Amino acid sequence: MRRRIRLAALVGMLPAVALAAPPLPGVGADGRGVTVSGISSGGYMAVQFQVVYSKRVRGAGIIAAGPYDCAQSSSIRALKHCMSPTWWASPPGPAEVKARMEPRARLGLIDPPASLADDRVWMLGGAADTTVEPPVMDALEAFYRQWVPAGAIRRVRLPEAGHAMISVADGKANACGTSEPPYINRCGDFDAAGELLRHLLGPLEPRRAPDAGALLTFDQRPFIDGPPADISMAEQGFVYLPAACRAGGCRVHVAFHGCRQGEDQIGRRFVEGAGYNPWAEANRLIVLYPQTVARTGWVAGSYRWILNPKGCWDWWGYSSADYATRNGPQLAAVRRMVDRLQQPAR
Repeated sequence: MRRRIRLAALVGMLPAVALAAPPLPGVGADGRGVTVSGISSGGYMAVQFQVVYSKRVRGAGIIAAGPYDCAQSSSIRALKHCMSPTWWASPPGPAEVKARMEPRARLGLIDPPASLADDRVWMLGGAADTTVEPPVMDALEAFYRQWVPAGAIRRVRLPEAGHAMISVADGKANACGTSEPPYINRCGDFDAAGELLRHLLGPLEPRRAPDAGALLTFDQRPFIDGPPADISMAEQGFVYLPAACRAGGCRVHVAFHGCRQGEDQIGRRFVEGAGYNPWAEANRLIVLYPQTVARTGWVAGSYRWILNPKGCWDWWGYSSADYATRNGPQLAAVRRMVDRLQQPAR
């Protein structure tokens, strides 16, 4: 009896084991034209994903971010040159970025930059954004204009907008000029998700009420080399998978959340309130929402020291020196997720 009591007490002291999320299904998605978008660190991640895999990506929607590899493996550059630039700390110009991209392409670390020529690009910046200031968006536009035809580029400036995803889908969105969590703002009837998807994909059917059963969690671990915490990624992500897409043939859009917008910080506010799902439901579109987690120093289950207290995507090198190439662990993980969606349904 005493042994049973001691055993019960020991079991009661052990941490609860969380059940793994279901696997991400293969649904025979259309692999001919993946599109991406993101806000803030997610915007930088979307640019990286587009550049690294430009042969398969056909468009990007970027909100409050700058040119490819702006930070150049430096958190100091990230904070200054790529967020709040000055005359002595400006974002990199097109020639400087090109000079770093071309050798990487020759080494096979990124796809050839010329593959960007058939892309479409949509950019949004708020004049009231003091987190990623307008000159950074100027540098992003200049970067794209050396590769992408002018007619395929659209830049939108919202005079009153702060640093946020601008959405009509979140019932508790912040005021337009706000720059604070959950970084989802309402600016009249402006629908950033709808505007960028329409530019990237062409004419769309009117948005439709999302199906609650179409938003699924999935296990991110099979797509990551080693523990997810080693690269500040979450164990589970989300995918909006309309019923009409389960038989195959739907396009895929990857939506990267920003800093402090992962599930560990704001729950499902971004995946439910950013505004993509109503358009996905009406237009045979799968939306992949990969997830990061916040990390400060050491954490259980990881032997790596990482400083990412706001749960940002890696656009300055905290996960790997190769963060902005096809060897970048976060980029590779998300690419594998897209690959899985494109596998035939079982």
